[in-house]
Amino acid sequence: MRIEVKNVTFFYGQGLPWEKKALDNVSLMIEEGEFVGLIGETGSGKSTLVQLLNGLLKPYSGEVLIDGVNIFKDRSILSKVRFNIGLIFQFPEQQLFAETVFDDVAFGPRNLGLEPEEVAHRVEEALLKVGLNPIYFGSRSPFSLSGGEKRLVAIAGVLAIKPKVLILDEPTAGLDPKGKKEILARLQLLHKKEKATILMVTHDMDEVATLAEKIFILKEGRVALWGKPEEVFSQPELLEALGLSLPSLPKLLFSLKQCGFNLPTAVFDLKEASRLIKEELSRASG
Repeated sequence: MRIEVKNVTFFYGQGLPWEKKALDNVSLMIEEGEFVGLIGETGSGKSTLVQLLNGLLKPYSGEVLIDGVNIFKDRSILSKVRFNIGLIFQFPEQQLFAETVFDDVAFGPRNLGLEPEEVAHRVEEALLKVGLNPIYFGSRSPFSLSGGEKRLVAIAGVLAIKPKVLILDEPTAGLDPKGKKEILARLQLLHKKEKATILMVTHDMDEVATLAEKIFILKEGRVALWGKPEEVFSQPELLEALGLSLPSLPKLLFSLKQCGFNLPTAVFDLKEASRLIKEELSRASG
């Protein structure tokens, strides 16, 4: 499933005194099977954009195309889109409501009218995908779980509908380091093992550098920069102008480069960065 945004503009409060243009002639492409990072300062239009992709908002102008079809062409298309594109908002665990984990994850499949056997199969499959044993967790109350486990249950609830695209808005926000690590590991596994198409909105440069294959940066409702991580993070001055910083390793390498060392900046693997620094130190001292 390919997603294409073509010249999309969106206003909040159009025609009112507090009118605000949230997106301004935005165009981008997400290919099937890609892991895409969407970053930008608060108020840059990220959350607005992902709600347009899911059909929750309708653009003032421009098109949102799924496999070449405008999702706003008619209601039947829009209905299918909302099942095929799973959108997970910030703090999705706040929407957990059922008495058991099983019932919470089963909510979506049951609404699809599936038979009980298929519902049970999807719940088990979704929980396993996020690393939760359905035998142990299925009968537990979701409110007895840790913050990270609650979020994994919320993600499983979306996966149980079997969307073709998964969109996550700040999926690690508010979690401790252990919870963050677990969420990111599961997303990476979903992408690699299931070939899932994932769009992740985040403020964390290290997360996006490690996971994303393509990055879009929004600034004041426009796409200010896009490309592969090594392309985007090789431009530290431009990133600074956009109100963003480099990931940890590129930031260290850039600092060393400013001190006169001949080092690339767009390196995200710790072992590779260590090797390059050792080689440069050896060359400089030799």
